[in-house]
Amino acid sequence: MKGARFVRFCDAFNIPILTLEDVPGFLPGINQEHGGLIRHGAKLLYAYSEATVPKITIILRKAYGGAFCVMNSKNLGGDFTYAWPTAEIAVMGPEGAVTILYRRELEESENPVKLKKELTLKYRTEIANPYVSEEKGFIDEVIDPAITRPKLISAFESLESKSVSISQRKHGNIPL
Repeated sequence: MKGARFVRFCDAFNIPILTLEDVPGFLPGINQEHGGLIRHGAKLLYAYSEATVPKITIILRKAYGGAFCVMNSKNLGGDFTYAWPTAEIAVMGPEGAVTILYRRELEESENPVKLKKELTLKYRTEIANPYVSEEKGFIDEVIDPAITRPKLISAFESLESKSVSISQRKHGNIPL
């Protein structure tokens, strides 16, 4: 709710949005569902997608699943998405993914702890790696943290004259 309100505030007053992302994802479960996680997440998603100001995201560490999508992803209309080399971008965190994807192998293994560590490292390297996301076009570039400031300045300067044509409808249908 706070995030959606902030994004809409920035958009209303033409303030560019910089999103620093470190989101371990939405925790699935009945408690979260009853607490309105999906409804509130939809509000944030809608706010980002409707915003017309320059929008840049830097993924610092974790960006998993629906939370990655909702936090100003390129598919949602983000102008630039950068990631630090420490970023992990995937459908879900490595530990949880390995537990689900390799359940049988882990159950049948003589040393499941060692196997899980190996598979988690493999998942991090082959799937959650930011360079894989860059290659697939989910992010624009993996950047060194030391050049973050000049990269942001350059990106915001390139978006200085950003213009978005808005449809003639009265308003959208925000998920209330």
